[in-house]
Amino acid sequence: MTILSEQILKQVDKPARYIGGEMNTYEKDLSSIDVRFAFAFPDVYEVAMSHLGMQILYHFLNRREDTYCERVFSPWIDMEKIMREKNIPLFSLETHTPLKEFDFLGFTLQYEMSYTNILNMMDLSGIPLLSKDRTEEDPIIVAGGPCAYNPEPLAPFIDFFYIGEGEFAYDEILDLYKAYKKEGRTRAEFLEALLDIEGMYVPSFYEEIYKEDGTILEKRPLHPKAKTKIRKVIMTDMDEVYYPTTQVIPWIQAVHDRVTLEMFRGCLRGCRFCQAGMIYRPVREKSKDVLINYAEKLLASTGYEEISLASLSTSDYKDLEPFANELLELCEKECVNISLPSLRIDAFSVDLMQKVQEVRKSSLTFAPEAGTQRMRDVINKNITEEEILRGCNLAFNGGWNRVKLYFMLGLPGEMQEDVEGIAALAENIVHEYYQIDKSKRQGGVQLVVSTSCFVPKAFTPFQWEPQDTCESFIEKHMMLKHAIKSRQIKYNHHDAKTSVLEAVIARGDRRVANLILEAYKLGATFDSWSEHFDEEKWAKASEISGVDYAFYANRRRDYDEVLPWDHIDIGVTKNFLIRESKKAHEAVTTPQCRVKCSGCGANTFNKGVCYEN
Repeated sequence: MTILSEQILKQVDKPARYIGGEMNTYEKDLSSIDVRFAFAFPDVYEVAMSHLGMQILYHFLNRREDTYCERVFSPWIDMEKIMREKNIPLFSLETHTPLKEFDFLGFTLQYEMSYTNILNMMDLSGIPLLSKDRTEEDPIIVAGGPCAYNPEPLAPFIDFFYIGEGEFAYDEILDLYKAYKKEGRTRAEFLEALLDIEGMYVPSFYEEIYKEDGTILEKRPLHPKAKTKIRKVIMTDMDEVYYPTTQVIPWIQAVHDRVTLEMFRGCLRGCRFCQAGMIYRPVREKSKDVLINYAEKLLASTGYEEISLASLSTSDYKDLEPFANELLELCEKECVNISLPSLRIDAFSVDLMQKVQEVRKSSLTFAPEAGTQRMRDVINKNITEEEILRGCNLAFNGGWNRVKLYFMLGLPGEMQEDVEGIAALAENIVHEYYQIDKSKRQGGVQLVVSTSCFVPKAFTPFQWEPQDTCESFIEKHMMLKHAIKSRQIKYNHHDAKTSVLEAVIARGDRRVANLILEAYKLGATFDSWSEHFDEEKWAKASEISGVDYAFYANRRRDYDEVLPWDHIDIGVTKNFLIRESKKAHEAVTTPQCRVKCSGCGANTFNKGVCYEN
């Protein structure tokens, strides 16, 4: 056990990040535990504690009497400095046990810019960074989450990847490990046995072979049991799937400090840039009564004064109106606020927001993603400017005067008029505000336009598209800034340099692991934090590793090119993605799943929206 002295805690910012013992955590008798699992989120405490997946898996694994799941997060810069000076190994929050003493160390991969933190956490634990260098004395390193769907940039560092939803196979994995541990079997034998479990990818049993032009020739299995396709695993009955009736309450305010209610998984919409909308298909909903039951239990067990609804597109929940009315009734009774995600702006949504925010109207959030109709058709947003203005009009009449609009720059096929179209749409929304009755206006209107940079992601129809260069993004930022004339519109934009690097990693093969390793050796950590991102370290790492950004980020791929993630099967077929890619080039839209099935392939899971009728 690592003893953290009061003297050390007094020297660091937010010492509560490191002490553990929060309400609704677990204390277990270690003498009765067979499997110790450290759940690692490679970012700081208050970010990690906002993550729903962590809350679910933490309670899911701890429901087993033979398993103790403890949490570990990236120590902040000040704490890391002290730990290195005093040779304090990275430890778990629950028992302050060094990570090297655990059976498993499991990382959730939520965003590519956290990858150097993964290496830093292993290094702080005294665990060899490369899986080939680990011995029986080291924990088995597993990684899952959305970024695991292209596992290759982390393949040399991770012992196995879990592709799919955690509730499906972890019991089988832990039972297998427990048996192997009892029999004194080796880690190599255990990893070999994982080849029989659906959804598990063990990188050491595969190699990448490259062509002379640098593209992939093939991914070659090195073991007779190594599958050529790793099929994701999903839960089919969302009413029966495990969901915690409590949440760990952080000592300090987390980014999202409230009860989180997961309504459904998947998305009907099919936006062509959106990875989550493809990898989480098909849509599987929880029934209204199950959701209300969880809401009651979670509020009772946490004491939170706010509840948020989690899904990719809350407006698409089948029973939204009766569910929302019942939840409103419960929350009024308990004096609890409801935090609504970005909704489609229609009459019911505005009415719902009206009820939720009767006292204090916060800003209205809306994501048109593109400024012109042509670009909205290219990305399959399936919304018109008329619908956007009508929705804003409804909201303005309902008492809102602050609107946040999210757009993407650098989308495939984007032209100057599409960039300027963002400014024109924003100006039209301001104009719309002044068309409503003066008596309903709440002072002047405030509009915030935010743009992110398009990053092509695996398993999307845009996975073959080139990304804009950093210079092009900066030009477009300036173009849009000059196109916005109204003083009531504020413009924010995401950093282009990190977006380009994100694309390099998101579409990377195994050679990109060398870039990540070299950047880490040069001191890169917390790269998703703008104040810590050091472009020069990554440029130097690119030079040392020989990884050319343009090859991964700015190059258009052919449909017949072998992609680094082609061995992963998400259900959605490559043929469907190619069809969608071609429709994008023609600016032709595809209806959402409940309007018409487009044959994406997700019906292979025999459940969800594909089988509603």
